[in-house]
Amino acid sequence: MKKRKIIIDTDPGHDDALAIMLIEKSELFDILAITTVAGNSTIQNTTNNARYVLDLIGSNTPLYSGAAAPLKIKLVQADVHGPSGLAGVTITRQEGLTGNAVDRIIEIVKNNPKQVSILTLGPLTNLAEALQKDETIVPLIQEVIMMGGAIAVPGNKNRVAEFNIFVDPDAADIVFNAPVKKTLIPLDACNEVFLTLDDFEQLKDSQLYKPIRAMMTHYIEGIQAFEKTTGALMYDPLAAYFLINPSSYITELMDVQIETQSELTRGMTVADRRTWGEKHLNILVAKSADRIAFVKDFLEILNR
Repeated sequence: MKKRKIIIDTDPGHDDALAIMLIEKSELFDILAITTVAGNSTIQNTTNNARYVLDLIGSNTPLYSGAAAPLKIKLVQADVHGPSGLAGVTITRQEGLTGNAVDRIIEIVKNNPKQVSILTLGPLTNLAEALQKDETIVPLIQEVIMMGGAIAVPGNKNRVAEFNIFVDPDAADIVFNAPVKKTLIPLDACNEVFLTLDDFEQLKDSQLYKPIRAMMTHYIEGIQAFEKTTGALMYDPLAAYFLINPSSYITELMDVQIETQSELTRGMTVADRRTWGEKHLNILVAKSADRIAFVKDFLEILNR
């Protein structure tokens, strides 16, 4: 069976690391590149962390670094992932920064017209810059699947905004308004899907068990301290899983725009939930996901 071609744009991040492992170990995809962006931590840290994950699973997927800062505002880093962005493991390898993620995204899409899906797990800076630099790629992208946003639930960065969108709302605004097929996996779906340390015990026979256990111990501590939630929330793995099993999600086509001006609601994904009025249905939104199916498949794939 012909494998689906994808690019993973990411800012690892504990949950990003698990998402990369899930996609790579599923062996369902032709991963043409992993591109890094500043978000959960600095561009140097997120690139180091991506290299660590690829080395851990023995992957040769090409890695390119990208944006070191949002389009217009100062970078705000995450708290839950620790100073390195991947607390719990020791990152010793300093990966060289290529700085060419935007050009590689453009090149890959143009070389594979209408065949490449882009999975974004962090701020949308790289993708927005690519769309701005070469508008001809817009009709050539097969689909964009994004982890981000909060539709009918509170934000996890301010009252209404999810972290990835909050960090670079101007980039999100560009991507959300681009005429390309888009799917959003927001907090609405992610808040209900988590794993406990006991769940990760099911990986005890895997070579990934010790590093994952170490990472998840720190991630859960961070989640509890800063988001007041118990368990390792599966933000990015749930977005990755949409590529694997989209039928396990309940979705709705919505009109969603990004708030870029207000300090109070910066980064809000503003959905038109009225029953009346003209709508511009621009994005498929995952309202919920099948936690049982996700946990079963996630653990089975990582155990391979």
